Formats: sequence, structure tokens, C-alpha cells
Amino acid sequence: MKLAIPLEEGVLASHFGRCQAFAIIDLDPDARQIITIETMAPPVHQPGIFPQWLNQLGVSAVIAGGMGQRAIQLFTQMGIDLYAGAPVDAPESLAQAYLDGTLNTQFIPCEGGHGTCDHDHQM
Repeated sequence: MKLAIPLEEGVLASHFGRCQAFAIIDLDPDARQIITIETMAPPVHQPGIFPQWLNQLGVSAVIAGGMGQRAIQLFTQMGIDLYAGAPVDAPESLAQAYLDGTLNTQFIPCEGGHGTCDHDHQM
């Protein structure tokens, strides 16, 4: 299974669309082990491009901080599990918490003033 975590300065980015890189993590959920972690630069950000790119990479789950409604909808349509509202932490720690079932997340969309991000909501 592949997990993606948006990064900024090596830790979870507070907003998905503004990340500098992604940790793409291969997991063995049965053994609860991280197999590999690769840091990848995403394509130039345009609305909707990150979900499409991650889908092409075979990602089946995303751990994020704040995220816009369009990205949420795209992930849902693609069948990619989304864990939003995660705390800022190292990707290894977040991935292990995911495997252990202790990842502390909430579904908090950032559109309409209900979320945790600090951007201007322009699409």
C-alpha cells in the first residue's frame, strides 16, 4: 500500500496545496511496517493536479493538514482514503501512527472558514 504525506521543510505541510514535496511511503499494513520512504517533488501546483498525480503514483491513502474542498472531492472520486487535520510531524511518525491505528485526525475542510488553513481560498 502507498501512503502520501505533503511536506514543508521535512514535516507535514499545514496546507496540502502549498507543500514543497511529498513523502511517498510504501507500507506493509499486515506487519505494521514502513517499507520505503521516498521524497518526491510534485508537479507545478494547479487546482486538481496533486490528486491526479498521486493517483497515477498508485497512492491509496493521504495524510494531510488543511485541504480544499476540490482536492477532497477528487480524492473521494478516485477512491483514495483521506486523513485530514493531522498534526505537524515527521512523515515516519505519521505513517507509523497510521499503521498502529493511533493517528489523530479529523475531517476539517478548509473552505468556507471551517478549516485549519491560512490561505485565501482562491481556485
